[in-house]
Amino acid sequence: MVHSSQTLPPLDTLEAFASAARLGSFSAAAEESGITHGAVSRQISRLERWLGVRLFARQARGVSLTPEGMRFFARAQEALALLSDTDERWIPRRHKTTVRLSLTPSVASLWLFSRLPKLEGDDIHLELVLEHRLADFGEGTDLAIRCGKGPWAGVRAVPLWHEKSFPIAAPALAARIGADCSSQAFLTAPILHDSNIEGWRRWFAADGIEYLPRGQDRRFEDYNLVIDACVQGVGIALARPPLSDAALASGRLVQLSQRWLEYHVSFHLVRPDGALSGPSVELARRLLYEAGHDKASIAAFTAPSRARA
Repeated sequence: MVHSSQTLPPLDTLEAFASAARLGSFSAAAEESGITHGAVSRQISRLERWLGVRLFARQARGVSLTPEGMRFFARAQEALALLSDTDERWIPRRHKTTVRLSLTPSVASLWLFSRLPKLEGDDIHLELVLEHRLADFGEGTDLAIRCGKGPWAGVRAVPLWHEKSFPIAAPALAARIGADCSSQAFLTAPILHDSNIEGWRRWFAADGIEYLPRGQDRRFEDYNLVIDACVQGVGIALARPPLSDAALASGRLVQLSQRWLEYHVSFHLVRPDGALSGPSVELARRLLYEAGHDKASIAAFTAPSRARA
């Protein structure tokens, strides 16, 4: 989450601060808020960095407010009281433990939302952070889903799935193109792609064509917009299973060629290199299971330490 205000403190840190101040313990605040001890500690550190003062004195048993912390606690209580004075409050389910997952909007809308009940179950509340920037595990994020080649320094990552990509279009546009499935035929229509055009470059290169984006082609930041535009007949896109599976299964899109290529990047499940909380481990297991991983792969990713080669 990007905090853009220069005049307001990071609002998502206030509740954790107020709980820790009232209870005199980060662990007790974590239990009350349904998040991990580490998440509380990171939120307090963010707030202290923003204020430029120490709010707590860390002690052997719990924490105590500094003079600056006492003054800020009084103001924080007033602010939280005002925010809670509404009949339209959203209150998280306290019997569940919150796990924070950072992911791109396309993965959320095209893959995760349909699986959300199975991922949450009866014990996890999944807080979704929709963003494109690098996930910052120092800001309370527990797990992330990002697209790239990997590996990345300081984190552990495993590809969620392997994508076999092929051209797709709306049925009406496919009918206009006809039975000619050549790359030259595809170039008679607009080409749709996300922020990375390498997939289409590799597709056309197999036929000796150097593809450069043209004025009629369209670029979208998120792959879900590529799919939406393709369904509306705006142009031809490359399928990225499983993100494109629902549109193909429903008949809103059709496959234009039996040739396919291994996509050049993959969506990865990413975790910090240190230990994960129990709920984060369980969510990682469920995510990988839904993505088709076997028990050995799941166990290797969720293990407390890296497996030695």
